[in-house]
Amino acid sequence: MIDARGLSCPGPVLMVQKAVKEGNPASLEVLVDDKCAVENITRFAKNNGYAVAVADAAGDYSLTLSKK
Repeated sequence: MIDARGLSCPGPVLMVQKAVKEGNPASLEVLVDDKCAVENITRFAKNNGYAVAVADAAGDYSLTLSKK
């Protein structure tokens, strides 16, 4: 799990990018609190073969990335 709450872009995307490159996980959960980060992580994930599910809980977003 990556907790990137409190960070603005590109920080959260870089954290996800590093995790994907180092471990090529089948799934990954990411927590963010910025809508822009949700959009950028989603774009990155889809471009790298992941499906993305987003849950919004009062301004905190939980993204679940799953390898297609």
